[in-house]
Amino acid sequence: MTRLDNIKNKIYAAATDDYKRMLAIWRFKGEKVVFTNGCFDIIHRGHVEYLAQAAQHGTKLVVGLNSDSSVRRLKGEARPVNDWQARAEVLASMQNVDIVVGFDDDTPKSLIEATRPDFLIKGGDYKAEDVVGYDFVKSIGGETVIIPFVDGYSTTNTISKMNE
Repeated sequence: MTRLDNIKNKIYAAATDDYKRMLAIWRFKGEKVVFTNGCFDIIHRGHVEYLAQAAQHGTKLVVGLNSDSSVRRLKGEARPVNDWQARAEVLASMQNVDIVVGFDDDTPKSLIEATRPDFLIKGGDYKAEDVVGYDFVKSIGGETVIIPFVDGYSTTNTISKMNE
């Protein structure tokens, strides 16, 4: 198997039976599953630091990745810059990321429920109680953690600089 095959094997288009089977194997082995999500359109330093910090909360990091149509609904018709497969492969190539799984909804609520993470991670200025999935994760004994953004790094800022 090539290294590229290893990357692609970390990618699931949705919360399929194969995805759920992998989670069950991890849980059987005692792994602690961390879940985060986002558009991850143009990877920058803020994303790298955020994902590294998220991964430290458990032993396996799952990244929920918005579909192209979901990104358009959230960010506007000019986004995403990179299509879903490209974004998924870039994320899956990162050493801290164990699985990338797609979702088409405006929020990852259903995906969080399918994943049943031990830790739900979100970046920014949220209060944990305001994060989508907080109540569910708390109900299964998990924890929601907020990781601060890295100042000066955002995809929107990157796109603005490119357009100057």
